[in-house]
Amino acid sequence: MNTIGHNFIAGSRSAEGDKILKSLNATTGEALDFDFHQATEQEVNRAIEAAHAAFKTYRHTSPEQRAVFLETIADELDALGEEFLNTISLETALPIARLQGERGRTSGQMRLFAKVLRRGDFLGARIDTALPDRQPLPRPDLRQVKIGVGPVAVFGASNFPLAFSTAGGDTASALAAGCSVVVKAHSGHMATADYVAQALERAVEKTGMPKGVFNMIYGNAVGALLVKHPLIQAVGFTGSLKGGRALCDMAAARPQPIPVFAEMSSINPMLMLPEALKNRGDQIAQELADSVVLGCGQFCTNPGLILGIKSPEYTQLIEQLSEIMANKPPQTMLNAGTLKSYTSGLSHLAEHAGIQHLAGQDQQGDQALPQLFKADVELLLAGNQLLQEEIFGPTTIVIEVEDKAQLLQALSSMNGQLTASLIAEDQDLEEFAEVVPVLEEKAGRLLLNGYPTGVEVCDAMVHGGPYPATSDSRGTSVGTLAIDRYLRPVCYQNYPQNLLPEALRDENPLNLLRLVNGEMTRDRI
Repeated sequence: MNTIGHNFIAGSRSAEGDKILKSLNATTGEALDFDFHQATEQEVNRAIEAAHAAFKTYRHTSPEQRAVFLETIADELDALGEEFLNTISLETALPIARLQGERGRTSGQMRLFAKVLRRGDFLGARIDTALPDRQPLPRPDLRQVKIGVGPVAVFGASNFPLAFSTAGGDTASALAAGCSVVVKAHSGHMATADYVAQALERAVEKTGMPKGVFNMIYGNAVGALLVKHPLIQAVGFTGSLKGGRALCDMAAARPQPIPVFAEMSSINPMLMLPEALKNRGDQIAQELADSVVLGCGQFCTNPGLILGIKSPEYTQLIEQLSEIMANKPPQTMLNAGTLKSYTSGLSHLAEHAGIQHLAGQDQQGDQALPQLFKADVELLLAGNQLLQEEIFGPTTIVIEVEDKAQLLQALSSMNGQLTASLIAEDQDLEEFAEVVPVLEEKAGRLLLNGYPTGVEVCDAMVHGGPYPATSDSRGTSVGTLAIDRYLRPVCYQNYPQNLLPEALRDENPLNLLRLVNGEMTRDRI
């Protein structure tokens, strides 16, 4: 495959800018043999204008047409061979087996949204037929359906070069919603992005979709241009709190504000309850350590804070966890910038008087060393944000509370989270039932006797949560509900059949389950 490093605009390649970007070998730091042209402001504008023009046509494609398009993208991704996987591994230091799994998840997301399109429930069809004889006032004929919001700017993520990047969940859900996309390729895996973008372009060509339904540009400097452009109607982002908040502020400051669906920062607290520790403390210590270091800790659901009630069993868990973490090997991170951020985060913890370092060698060299810290619960109760800031890497913090009352206080003082986990026995669940309502207010996914690393792509999944886990807790970036982020409702009043969308016509040509006069039915009207 020919990776030429040109921007993808309306089905063509463009390289007008003179600033050349290099992709790096994540392990050695050496530049790979690819040149990428940072998009100029004019190229960014053209990409957005192409997406806008394509949206005018693409939004009128049928659910079946879009389903076939997504399935064709999936086929093209699955067809990418060994050279593709080796390139991703060079750029990210992720093992081939992990990348094979992630490619399957990425193509699987496309096929899952194809099923959503054929099922049709995403349209949210609602019909209230006219009541001309109603007193004191008649009711008009009212019919509601959801349509795509318009061109979406998608920011590729660093830690999932496939599943959260060029053809990841944001792109898949936006295309399923009938929106066109402009992707900003992540600087950490530009060659990977180029491969994937070419696969997407082949799918556009094979299915006859409008050129410009997919576009991709290179360069960190182009992000603000995307968000501020008046034709962009929504933003999808996965990354740091600082970066996500900057995009939210830009979008809110526009003359026409737009929604930003940003997944940003989560420490994913885990609660170790007493009976569970008494019955299986050794097992819990090993499983917890394995979860913390999985993938070098580079998951947004990495367990970053461990809470337990003061007891001999919890003390033993901390001791065992310290020993296991001290013997965990170093790992190569995604890139030098990620390692630098990890090292900086560790320094901030080590310098605080209320935080004790329990395990792990001094961070040095070009690999991340697993670390374990213990913090005074009073820091959490006082709202110290150092304990609530995600440290992206193989580290976690343990906190000991005095009793159930203090545990509830500690949980109540926490920021919003993607996940919150209970390690518990039946007796614990009875004694600590008050914990669950608190967790419901704090997190998007509640786990019982499980570890948060690993997110299933399915209808019921929620990968979101109250701020700062995400910028809008009403959505999810994983699972089929993600499509709702890029849809908006439209109501038609007293419209003739020939001007109504198919989903709202009397004969129900799409055979949808619709809400008609307050009853769910597939019947014709």
